[in-house]
Amino acid sequence: MIKISGLNKSYGKQVLFKDLDLAINAGEKVGLVGRNGHGKSTIFKMLMGLEEADSGTIAIPKNYRIGYLQQHLNFTKETVLEEASLGLPPDEEYDTWKVEKILSGLGFADEDMWRHPSEFSGGYQIRMNLAKLLASKPDMLLLDEPNNYLDIVAIRWLEDFLKSWKGEIMLITHDRSFMDNVATHTAAIHRTKAKKVEGDTGKLYDQIALEEEIYEKTRLNEEKKRRQEEIFIARFKARASFASRCNSRAKKLEKQPEKKKLENIEDLELYFNSAHFGGDQMMAAENITFSYDGAEPYLIKNFSLTVGKNERICIIGKNGKGKSTLLKLLAGELKPL
Repeated sequence: MIKISGLNKSYGKQVLFKDLDLAINAGEKVGLVGRNGHGKSTIFKMLMGLEEADSGTIAIPKNYRIGYLQQHLNFTKETVLEEASLGLPPDEEYDTWKVEKILSGLGFADEDMWRHPSEFSGGYQIRMNLAKLLASKPDMLLLDEPNNYLDIVAIRWLEDFLKSWKGEIMLITHDRSFMDNVATHTAAIHRTKAKKVEGDTGKLYDQIALEEEIYEKTRLNEEKKRRQEEIFIARFKARASFASRCNSRAKKLEKQPEKKKLENIEDLELYFNSAHFGGDQMMAAENITFSYDGAEPYLIKNFSLTVGKNERICIIGKNGKGKSTLLKLLAGELKPL
């Protein structure tokens, strides 16, 4: 359905794509992988018409609708249900039950449907935009980290919803399990090219590793043969009886392209400086209570926590229930009541 051909894109000296080709066929759900900064989001922007390539073509069928998750929060309706229903196609504008079903799957309670969008946290407002997108039924969904603002229950619901989606999908996510469960195909942006396979991320990575291993073995073998030829030519070119043969071999070497060694792809490296601390208790919080307006109902009530040496604590909970607020309290950015 969509064909990308000979795509080139650079930002200054940084080359993102060089003669990149990629096709997304009818019914394919493609998980897009690649290292940070290698062009995944740029591909999305190009498909949406928000960014231009330096050269190459992106062929999209006429009247083919591509939908993507809006990150900006601009609501015009008085209730969550009315706002999300704006996504319904014109011939389904009264089928708000479909939107209710999506909102419910994304974690909205029945009473939430009639609340004003501004009453919700940023995470839940992104969920409204996601519901609006899913209700709009585009031909293709472009989803860039769609589960960033979802809890575990909503992620599982979205996973099932996307698995039953009849159109095409292109998905970017750091949740490998989510991608493998949703995608029928996986594509990688790797060394300025794109490679797509039918199957999951494991199959793709294994294939890339195998191809690069074969390439490197072939390169070393050809390099060895080239050195042997160069030694032969240097040793015998001065002899008249070998002159013709040496000239022939030299011309053959000139015409034979030399494989370049694959460059190491640099990882993002982070260094944290820390001083040794001898105590066994790193932090203690007792009976923390907090709400933003200082009144009930409290977002956090009588919360206590101790953090011991070398402990790594994961905080989980539904969006809007105070996870980020708790971290701000523990960091001293907010003060408890």
